[in-house]
Amino acid sequence: MPKNLVIVESPAKAKTIEGYLGKDFKVASSYGHVRDLPKGDKAIDIKNKFKPTYEVTPDKKDVIKQLKSLVKDAETIYLASDDDREGEAISWHLKEVLKLKDDSTKRIVFREITKSAISKAIENPRTIDIDLVNAQQARRILDRLVGFELSPVLWKKIKAGLSAGRVQSVAVRFIVEREREIDKFNAKAAYRVTAQFLVDGKPLSAELPKKFETEEEAEQFLQTCLTGEFSIQNLEKKPAKKTPAPPFTTSTLQQEASRKMGFSVGQTMTVAQKLYESGKITYMRTDSVNLSEEAMQKAQNEIESAYGKEFHKARKYSGKSEGAQEAHEAIRPSNFAEHDAGNDRNEQRLYELIWKRAIASQMADAQLEKTNVTIGISNAQQTLSASGEVIKFEGFLKVYLESTDEEPEDEESTNKGLLPPLAIGQKLDLVEMKAKQTFTRPPARYTEASLVKKLEEMGIGRPSTYAPTISTIQKRNYVIKESRDGTPRDYVEMKINNGKFAKATKTENAGSDKNKLFPTNIAMVVNDFLVEHFPNVIDYTFTARVEKEFDDIAQGKQEWEEMIENFYTVFHSKVEQTENVSRADVNSSRDLGIDPKSGKPIIVRLGKFGPLVQIGEQDDEEKKFASLKKGQFIENITLEDALELFKLPRDVGHFEDKKIVAAIGRFGPYIRHDSKFVSLGKELDPLSITEEEAIELIKDKREADAKKHIKTFEENPEIQILNGRWGPYIKFNKNNYKIPKDKEAEELTYEETLHIIENQPEKKKKGKFAKKKK
Repeated sequence: MPKNLVIVESPAKAKTIEGYLGKDFKVASSYGHVRDLPKGDKAIDIKNKFKPTYEVTPDKKDVIKQLKSLVKDAETIYLASDDDREGEAISWHLKEVLKLKDDSTKRIVFREITKSAISKAIENPRTIDIDLVNAQQARRILDRLVGFELSPVLWKKIKAGLSAGRVQSVAVRFIVEREREIDKFNAKAAYRVTAQFLVDGKPLSAELPKKFETEEEAEQFLQTCLTGEFSIQNLEKKPAKKTPAPPFTTSTLQQEASRKMGFSVGQTMTVAQKLYESGKITYMRTDSVNLSEEAMQKAQNEIESAYGKEFHKARKYSGKSEGAQEAHEAIRPSNFAEHDAGNDRNEQRLYELIWKRAIASQMADAQLEKTNVTIGISNAQQTLSASGEVIKFEGFLKVYLESTDEEPEDEESTNKGLLPPLAIGQKLDLVEMKAKQTFTRPPARYTEASLVKKLEEMGIGRPSTYAPTISTIQKRNYVIKESRDGTPRDYVEMKINNGKFAKATKTENAGSDKNKLFPTNIAMVVNDFLVEHFPNVIDYTFTARVEKEFDDIAQGKQEWEEMIENFYTVFHSKVEQTENVSRADVNSSRDLGIDPKSGKPIIVRLGKFGPLVQIGEQDDEEKKFASLKKGQFIENITLEDALELFKLPRDVGHFEDKKIVAAIGRFGPYIRHDSKFVSLGKELDPLSITEEEAIELIKDKREADAKKHIKTFEENPEIQILNGRWGPYIKFNKNNYKIPKDKEAEELTYEETLHIIENQPEKKKKGKFAKKKK
């Protein structure tokens, strides 16, 4: 047996490292955290300085057993978990659980999985940093206290099954408040004037720098320009430069992968984790923009050999984050000379993004020449402007340009590229001038990436918490990520061309959103309750201050027990005060008015399965209900909106002598036919769907179901062999079972199917064919 044992978190990481170390080393994995606080109120002894009790998680008992047997045969144990607070805590828990001795245990850290980095770590071991461990413990304990005490309050006062969290609730608050900003926003109209000219057969785009506030002003200006002559009044050329962005941190990687590749925050971290574990990139959880001297030298070699010496410029970046817990290196390739990340397409795309960003950060500025053109009008005081830029030296633009979250005002942006040859006094031929009515835009809803950016700017959370936070608020149904269609909006457009003036009213789609974060009704209610009764828990500055205190603990500047005590004393008293809050006082329902048909009150409120409108009081045995549609909120739905909802369920027509009914249910709008349900999706409205559209949907659903079904068995019709997204599978008792690769789904007999079900892993089996415990 090897005399040295190295323990890391993941098997992929273990496999990579074992390839770099000799026969004297065995590398094993802990598969992440091995201990945690157990569920229930016994996990934290509040009266005894918040002393935690940890237990080995059930899924790690076999892992610990295996590690203990490896430890017995090893002379030296190297704890090599990640170089951050979570990693330090994992090493500490391993040392405690495995009862490792100080003299035979060494802690090693590295930020990249390369042979040189691993060798250097082995040569420079240290002991476990208990300050980092305490910072992680403090976060875990404080978050458990908040969740454990706050969630039951929400169950009692609002609805069972709800949860709250110190960071997640702040993230939800951002989204709720942004939605309310959008709801209150009043768009202001103005008229934007653009013009197209021809100069020696080449196009030139220009626009009026100032918008007109009224239709009359815009029309008057265009009427004046009908008889005007246009000429170049002034040309101004000046040099300019663009500077590269710093290398990636966790949050900037998440933002840019979202903009350029459409990755979710969680997807970015999953792919980056794989790249790190296979030795392709440095550690992906960091808020540092720094590069090591060695990395800068390797980047220089790559730049000079690929592009030439003039393209290189050494740059050192410093971050804005004070006391960053992962202030080591930015995310970069482990080897700049490596251009291939393997066969996985997403890994290759993310690797290229990281490579380009890191390389560009060490490249020369792009040198530009900007030209600003002023176009005079013979019979008007106003002037038009045009601009263009020429790249004189590409510099870093040869490799990479950062994207932005800003949306263009409209599709007719003026030309920023190459301008045709121009001279002062030169006459211009007008092709067309247009005055289009435009509207101010409300603040944009958050994407996952822009929410990460906001959290980082406010000092809330750290690199390791962004992805889990965004995942949690969606899993708990506080936030929905989706695309929504806009609504039609009329606008006025005026034109002059060929010496004629024309005006028309047109229609555009306004307010559409793609992959944005929308709050649910439950998020609105919970947020308002927390803001009123627990302002400190979801106060932005308070939450950021707590993060700073965790940093102080990590640096040995503060005792973690004292920090928790200061927080808990105020927090717990607030929890006790909520006992006096009546459920009726929580803003989760509204009286909308009186139903004109029955004379009964109409109420909008939270129901067991979501928000609903109700006709009649609670004790009315004949009360009626209707679910709210997507995008409707308890706080602003009108009486007219509510009455529309009671037009459902709606008889749409007949098919095969059976009625078709449209309605809205727990999972959205649907049609019902012959006791079967078909979802309407985003395209069709239950209030307007036609009989023909409904019949088409029913037929499509039948065809899809027929393709999905492979076979059933007379012996037990509940056992089905179906076609799924990942290929054929067996379905029985709401459980799915894999079909072995050497078996053809169509040819399976009933006995073979039973054998597959009975021999699946124990955790997969329930019901009739599960093995009984002895």
